[in-house]
Amino acid sequence: MMVRQQDSTIGNEAAAKAVLALNRFGMGPRLGSVEAIVADPREALLAELDHPPAYPAAAAALPSSAKAYHTVTDANARRQSKIVLAKRASEQAKQQMAMMEGTAAGTAEGAGDAAMKAAAEAVPDPGRQIYLDEAKLRAEAALSANIGFTERLVWFWSNHFCISADKIRSMSGAYEREAIRPHVLGRFADMLLAVEGHPAMLFFLDNLGSMGANSVAGINRSRGLNENLARETLELHTLGVRSGYTQDDVIAFANAYTGWTLVPPGDNPEHGGEFSFNPRLHEPGPQKVLGKLYEAEGVEQAKDVLRDLAVNPATATHLATKLATYFVADTPPPALVERMAKAFLDSSGDLKEVARTMVLSSEAWAGPPTKLKRPSEWVIGMVRATGITEVDAKRYTGGQAVLGEPLWRPSSPKGFPDDEASWIDGIGRRLDVANIFAERVAGKADPDEIIRNVFAWSVSPQLSEAVSRAESRQQALALLFMSADFQRR
Repeated sequence: MMVRQQDSTIGNEAAAKAVLALNRFGMGPRLGSVEAIVADPREALLAELDHPPAYPAAAAALPSSAKAYHTVTDANARRQSKIVLAKRASEQAKQQMAMMEGTAAGTAEGAGDAAMKAAAEAVPDPGRQIYLDEAKLRAEAALSANIGFTERLVWFWSNHFCISADKIRSMSGAYEREAIRPHVLGRFADMLLAVEGHPAMLFFLDNLGSMGANSVAGINRSRGLNENLARETLELHTLGVRSGYTQDDVIAFANAYTGWTLVPPGDNPEHGGEFSFNPRLHEPGPQKVLGKLYEAEGVEQAKDVLRDLAVNPATATHLATKLATYFVADTPPPALVERMAKAFLDSSGDLKEVARTMVLSSEAWAGPPTKLKRPSEWVIGMVRATGITEVDAKRYTGGQAVLGEPLWRPSSPKGFPDDEASWIDGIGRRLDVANIFAERVAGKADPDEIIRNVFAWSVSPQLSEAVSRAESRQQALALLFMSADFQRR
């Protein structure tokens, strides 16, 4: 390999600042992106907030969360009916051959097992294809974005308000499109209400059957109160841990949430899977949360709690800290967090204003690019640099799983972590992925061109030297992908 001497018309310092902006706030440099923002990277980020790119038009063809949910539910019901029929036929065959010798009886049993397996496979699971279609569109939106700042905000908030596709796969992509995307530059209160009332979140955190002890259903005692949604709303989604709420607050909030459920698909084919408030499940009477009495009846009771949580000072600090940690540093500058929290409170939770405050703060730019990218960020940055814009969803989601960050599948309601300690042990797996990807793209991706035209020469001299000494293009690309220029932001 031979990396030519710098011939870019962009100055080193200007190019480095543009690359920092693309890595720290966007999806990473791609061909032409440095030149597009180098005149004023900060202003380019603010311009994207004012004019965010539209999500791909292909999203219009994707099913809503409710449609996806009852599509999968219907398929499961059809599959189960075929299995039951096959099992009945198998049992009849066994009874008819009960008097036969062992070989014939064993043959009948084997045929029955094969028939049930065939019945199960006769109705494919539509949930997997729905998941892959959503994943493909999401990844391609990140690859095609000029900067990707608003797309990164979507990724942040989707992880903050995470659900798990392991529990509710059919809705995972639609949930992000319906509850997160429309609100990333709007008011936090609107996002909070959209998220907590979304059927995917209600399903994920087990609120569908939660009922108050004194509700109509609770008196019949078929089930009981579930605290999961209330606890995670307080601890993870708004106030944060050790923020002053008590177990009594959790219980009262959980009572306010009772009745928040969804329409069963089997009961209503047209609206199955949509949000529904069931008054039979709702605990009657006022509830006291954080010292305030909420006297509204029905669905509005929990909504009133959420509106107050959305503008609580503890919420402002919690969210500002998480945003600054995600974008800037594992230990963000206190002054940056304080400024972002103030912007949140002064604007009544205007998330666009909070993002603007972060971009306009000198502390957000001062630190060197030492924050380790999460696997999803690294993969997208690597692919963007090669110019690829189309995604093989099976390969993409499989790679994310190998790297320990399977799409929409965090191991807990906390979401995926943002600190280096949680990801550094996976560097070995990144090397394997980098080698495989380098082999696949070596015929069309030139490491020299990436250094010169994508990064505008703003890479370390050591990396340029290492790439120039590589024995093959594949090795040079793998070295490039594993460098700090791709791993850090």
